[in-house]
Amino acid sequence: MCPHTVHAVIAVKTLESAKSRLAGVLAPPQRSRLVLAMLTDTVRAARAVPAIASITVVTPDPVVARATRALGAVVHPEPRNATADPDGLNAALSAAAAALRARHGAVGLLALQADLPALRTAELSAVLAAAPMDTPALVADHVGTGTAALLAPAGVGLRPRFGPDSARHHYEDGALPLHGDWPGLRHDVDTPGDLAAIQELGAGEDTAALLDELGWPHQVRAAVTQVC
Repeated sequence: MCPHTVHAVIAVKTLESAKSRLAGVLAPPQRSRLVLAMLTDTVRAARAVPAIASITVVTPDPVVARATRALGAVVHPEPRNATADPDGLNAALSAAAAALRARHGAVGLLALQADLPALRTAELSAVLAAAPMDTPALVADHVGTGTAALLAPAGVGLRPRFGPDSARHHYEDGALPLHGDWPGLRHDVDTPGDLAAIQELGAGEDTAALLDELGWPHQVRAAVTQVC
């Protein structure tokens, strides 16, 4: 099957507010650097997919905007009704999707998580080749309850329902599950265990370099233990 041509959208909060669940093992500046490194690796892997025509990053953060523009992404301003809660994420993705279709017509869309540092270009290419031509589809995360990627074919609305139990909400909204051996795509990062898992899978260049610089996991965990 020939892969769809799609335009990808990614939403990113401010660096300071991201990844609070890693607060026990990483200090705020380290978490900010990690978020940016993971996003950079995600965008770089997606940019190499021939069937992805463009990547749009929705963010209020100027550092994120500069970094993703340098990788060839388009930056879309976060809409005023987008806040730090899951509905804000969905509003941001919907705004970017609407802007893309206003500019390019009824194109296919891919909503992608921003924290997929082990993502492989071949995985995304395989997903696009497997996606149905006329129905929304999704790839669930490694837990099975979240959504790593949401696809809307040309002419079909992108209806993001990211947040707790998002896979179920997307299924109920008519999205079909896509099944394949795509561990890097499925593994987003929220917890220390997730960091260990993406290291085992093989993190992208920026994330791997940062974790190595930080001495993750041994030096970081030792420092946290001493503080506590």
